[in-house]
Amino acid sequence: MKTDIGILGLAVMGENLAINIESKGFRVSVFDVREGVVDNFIQGRGKGRNFCGAHSFEDFVQSIEPPRKIMLMIRAGAPVDEVVGKLLPLLDRGDVIIDGGNSHFADTARRVELAESCGILYVGAGVSGGEEGALHGPSIMPGGSPAAWPLIKPILQAISAKTRDGTPCCDWVGEGGAGHFVKMVHNGIEYGDMQLICEAYHIMKDYLGMTCDEMHAVFEKWNKGKLDSYLIKITADILAFRDTDGAPLIDHILDTAGQKGTGKWTVITALDEGVPLTLIGEAVFARCLSAAKEERVAASEVLKMDLPEFDGDREAFLEDLEGALYASKIVSYAQGFSLMRSAAKTYGWNLNYGGIALMWRGGCIIRSAFLGKIKEAFERNPELTNLLLDRYFAKAVADAETGWRRVCACALTAGIPVPAMCAALTYLDGYRCKRLPANLLQAQRDYFGAHTYERTDAPRGKYFHTNWTGEGGSTASTKYNV
Repeated sequence: MKTDIGILGLAVMGENLAINIESKGFRVSVFDVREGVVDNFIQGRGKGRNFCGAHSFEDFVQSIEPPRKIMLMIRAGAPVDEVVGKLLPLLDRGDVIIDGGNSHFADTARRVELAESCGILYVGAGVSGGEEGALHGPSIMPGGSPAAWPLIKPILQAISAKTRDGTPCCDWVGEGGAGHFVKMVHNGIEYGDMQLICEAYHIMKDYLGMTCDEMHAVFEKWNKGKLDSYLIKITADILAFRDTDGAPLIDHILDTAGQKGTGKWTVITALDEGVPLTLIGEAVFARCLSAAKEERVAASEVLKMDLPEFDGDREAFLEDLEGALYASKIVSYAQGFSLMRSAAKTYGWNLNYGGIALMWRGGCIIRSAFLGKIKEAFERNPELTNLLLDRYFAKAVADAETGWRRVCACALTAGIPVPAMCAALTYLDGYRCKRLPANLLQAQRDYFGAHTYERTDAPRGKYFHTNWTGEGGSTASTKYNV
């Protein structure tokens, strides 16, 4: 009896996803190029269940019922190209390859074209939720060959997380690399959320002088309010966790952060699109700075600063901090959704922004009650250009603003780095500023490079050049925007 779907790659995510699929009533073929991995799985976690273990690409493909559905759970980059190259000659027209890894969206778009030229359907499906999500229900963001969706929809929606009303956190995103693009932005926003939480923790620990138990209580309280989210919850859990010596484990963890590249991709793409993704950019650079541990330790001895003691009302300050964290989070998502809107125009995608928020509502790392507010905002106005213009978010930011400024001012005065919170506040100020000093910047560009400028008393699109020194002449540079 042939299987319903194949999973290629039995690392943590692939193994858990295979178990999830089988638990929903599907027969699953499994394959891994590493010696012994398939047998260990079949004799271990997969024993007595509806799995079919394969030991070659040929046996794996032949074990699956046509039209075949094969999901790759392997490392992004060259390994995907290598595996796709081995699979394509073995597949029949109408078979489906699903890349469930963290591939770059441009690579996915290229692979869609390659597969379709061979009569094969290709899907880039962003999968979020980590090890636990893969096993119990992740958020899944599929995009690629539209004809593949009816074939894979029953399986992907069955295994995905569900909202409280039972709606699957999985729906079709769009053509080409749209699915992996949305997953990339999700990961960028995840970088921002985590950095903002870390800045709040840093302020509480080093400025307010709070213990891990006290901080645990604050995060637990926040998780019952507007900041209700998976990342706030696990932060509370982490702060309460004790090492074998009875001390908080967090205090024994080295302060150097790793990254796999999706946050960096998000920022690079924002630069290509000309979208100010400032908060997520600061979150990526904060990880880079954390990696320079030895250099920072040496600098702390040369560039010394005495940390002032907090002498205010701690409870009132914590309320300000909660508001600052929430308002900064709003800005982060506003920037992320603006990036998706820009890319949709560039690549011709018809993205459902409320639907994307719904897909992120459960299963994924950034899942939170907050995402329901984003869905409501796009239901009120599907053409909303920026979340900050929605009435709910505009009011939330206004309500938090005074306290948010106090938090940033106190942190800067005390020497506590808060790059993401300050980037969020600066973006807000810049976004609502009717007249920015870019007029001076453009005059400078025209002065040294004859790059021209537009005038306030002339129609948009009409350009002028001034001979600022009397020696430059009237010839202007070619006009272009990067």
